[in-house]
Amino acid sequence: MKCALVGSRFFAASVFEALRKEEGITFTSVVAPAADDRLAVAARAVGVAVHVLENPKIVPGNAIAEGTDLIIAAHTHARVSNEALARSRLGGIGYHPSLLPRHRGIAAVEWTILEGDTIAGGSVYHLADGWDAGAIAAQDWCFVLKGETARELWERALAPLGLALLSKVVQAARLQGSLPAYPQDPRFATKAPMLRRSVVLTEAVSATTTSLVVTIMGADRPGIVSLLADRAQRLGANWAASRMTKLAGEFAGMVHFEVPHENADALATALRGLESNGLQVIIARSDGANPPTSVRVVELELVGEDRLGIVSSLTKMLAERSISIENIHTEIIRGGEAGKQIFKIEARLLVPASLSVDGLRQELGALASEMMLDISLGDAQTPGHPG
Repeated sequence: MKCALVGSRFFAASVFEALRKEEGITFTSVVAPAADDRLAVAARAVGVAVHVLENPKIVPGNAIAEGTDLIIAAHTHARVSNEALARSRLGGIGYHPSLLPRHRGIAAVEWTILEGDTIAGGSVYHLADGWDAGAIAAQDWCFVLKGETARELWERALAPLGLALLSKVVQAARLQGSLPAYPQDPRFATKAPMLRRSVVLTEAVSATTTSLVVTIMGADRPGIVSLLADRAQRLGANWAASRMTKLAGEFAGMVHFEVPHENADALATALRGLESNGLQVIIARSDGANPPTSVRVVELELVGEDRLGIVSSLTKMLAERSISIENIHTEIIRGGEAGKQIFKIEARLLVPASLSVDGLRQELGALASEMMLDISLGDAQTPGHPG
């Protein structure tokens, strides 16, 4: 059985090494996204031809050698073209880490965890038009452990299951000269699109404003917020943050204003003038002194489906890297997509200046990937850290 392997990274290299050792299986070539990809390196080490994709989204016909019996796709985001499939006597098969047609798409393992599935599985399917929509050649299943992450599920069960299924199907094709094919039932199809994850770092800017944190209390009545906003606007102040509530008929609020240095005294005077309206006003001021050169002030925002362990995992990662949490606000937003609860964290961090920006970006990106979260990170652009 002469095979061509299309794939990347550890899983594709593992498939290559496993099948290469099996009786009657040889490789005409491998197709990888880069010359230094783990699969490409493994193939060149044993003298197998390597085709590096010019377009990472598609496998062209000339990537598959003449005389190939079967194309195998393992951890590839490139579509195998019809021209490529036509060069293979039996067409092509791929491994997908879900029980197709459930979780069709690039993030199947993540969506298995996100949807709270208690049973997961893998499918070897025929490569065809449409993502992960071809007929099934073989499937197997496994339980999902309580509290297991997507990465843990993949490494513990779904990757080994994929190796076993691919070996089973390839050997069956070698011995029988054909592949099983059971059409997927579209009634049970669900999508598993890529989850947006971003870690954005921007340069800090010099502080040009003064922070005024204003506490207001008094008998509740219409127009209190308007009085504050009007004075802030007239003096060029930015309404940065606020918390307001009504308790037993009394209004209580706290507002953080960012005002140009030259207007800070005038805004404080204007706000104290509200005392003539029966309000109690307390003002705390910070002139935005720069933080010590040994730390960087960073704003962090994290959003994702509510689940156990988000705060624990985040704070543990930060503590291990000597990152201090100056302040943190968390909330649960109900009524998200499919009625799920959305968990949100906003935090101000003091990051050691010696910590690599690229390293911090990569580690927060890994955390976002593992926990299926959106993370936004940026150097603080508000005046220094408050005392």
